[in-house]
Amino acid sequence: MRKLLFSTALSIAALLGTSNAAAADECAITVESNDAMKFNTANVVIPATCDDFTVTLKHTGQLPKQAMGHNWVMTTKADGQAVATDGMSAGLANNYLKPNDARVIGATDVIGGGEEATATFSVKGLNANEEYMFFCSFPGHIGIMKGTVTVKA
Repeated sequence: MRKLLFSTALSIAALLGTSNAAAADECAITVESNDAMKFNTANVVIPATCDDFTVTLKHTGQLPKQAMGHNWVMTTKADGQAVATDGMSAGLANNYLKPNDARVIGATDVIGGGEEATATFSVKGLNANEEYMFFCSFPGHIGIMKGTVTVKA
């Protein structure tokens, strides 16, 4: 009987550990970009239950960031184009983002082929009813390098 209880307790502990790991996995995503100016996903889902969300951007291409750099930037859909336009004059040294731009919810650094960058940002204050987007702010890339971000209640 003791063995059965111990075995059951271990099984429950293992299941709880698995569900906690699954919950943590829901609060992070890896997105790939390439030399063809494409992200490997068009939609990112952020569970409202996350305190923070982490995005890791991997550049699977070979070109340097000066020629074909990419970043991952999240804003409201209404702010996206204006943030990208303002970022052009900020230059590569500022990751093509206006410094301290309050419209940016989260953003990685600009990276080149073979590199990766990670950004973690707070989910608090995000609204499931708001329209969000992600894009690359490298000049001209927002035209095709963009997608939606959904906050799942």
